[in-house]
Amino acid sequence: MSSSEAIPGTEAYVFDLPERLIAQVPAAERTGSRLLRVTRGHGVAGEARFRDLPRLLSPGDLLVLNDSRVLPARLRLRRDPEGGRVELLLVRPHGDGTWLAMARPARRLRPGSRLRAEAGGDLEVTGAHEAGYVTVRAVDGDVPALAARVGETPLPPYIRRDPDTPEHAELSAVDRRRYQTVYADEEGSVAAPTAGLHFDEPLLAELAGAGVETARVTLHVGPGTFRPPDADDIRARRLHEEVFTCPAATGAAVARARARGGRVIAVGTTALRRAWTCPTDRTRSSVSRTTTITRPSSSARPGAGTRAGTCPA
Repeated sequence: MSSSEAIPGTEAYVFDLPERLIAQVPAAERTGSRLLRVTRGHGVAGEARFRDLPRLLSPGDLLVLNDSRVLPARLRLRRDPEGGRVELLLVRPHGDGTWLAMARPARRLRPGSRLRAEAGGDLEVTGAHEAGYVTVRAVDGDVPALAARVGETPLPPYIRRDPDTPEHAELSAVDRRRYQTVYADEEGSVAAPTAGLHFDEPLLAELAGAGVETARVTLHVGPGTFRPPDADDIRARRLHEEVFTCPAATGAAVARARARGGRVIAVGTTALRRAWTCPTDRTRSSVSRTTTITRPSSSARPGAGTRAGTCPA
């Protein structure tokens, strides 16, 4: 970063999104969502539906998709034997059978504390850390198995679910299916790469038939995605750390797109974030971590193209 480059303030990352415009349930069809068309240097160019994407792209373009799968990472538990409610958000495994998690509330959790799921299954707190983080282990079995059985989809805070309402179970089943891309593969995210939620299999087939290629990367979205950046984050151009994989086949696809003059289009900021950190024309697969934050004046390394993203509204 040059000394003359203007550093945006936190206000550059804040915008007004009226609550009445935030859908609390998904559209009947994934491709029925609205799509805002914005052109570089000219601003808003109009609205469309997501199903119109094939006519907005060109043969030879490349879409880069993030195929990370969302964990059922939200666990609603009770302290044993007191009975007080505790909500955990699983973050990542430590590799020894324990998991890092965010707890709410965390103030009464200490090493040795027991947490019980109403449907059965206990966790033990093995470590208490700063900022509400704890380390937990399953008393019987393992943490992923317990999450698969009793965990809920970790929806963003602007989508509200009340576990005490009669329709909660039905909505939870819908959330597990719809808060997941149709091409999700490797499990590891605690939030969906939302720009990809609007693709369905027929649309992907139509894009392929129109000469639009797709390639995949994997970036596991972490809980920091829900935390607004502060001034120090922006100044250092560093955000929360996330793990990503760049397959060799994706690097080859990017090279082909560039060679034929096609655009390389990152579907959402998670694919863009990975593309920024890792050169996509490498010939070998890579696994690494990124802390990069995208500033309004920035341009991504893949260079040849636009980036597609969507808003929950």
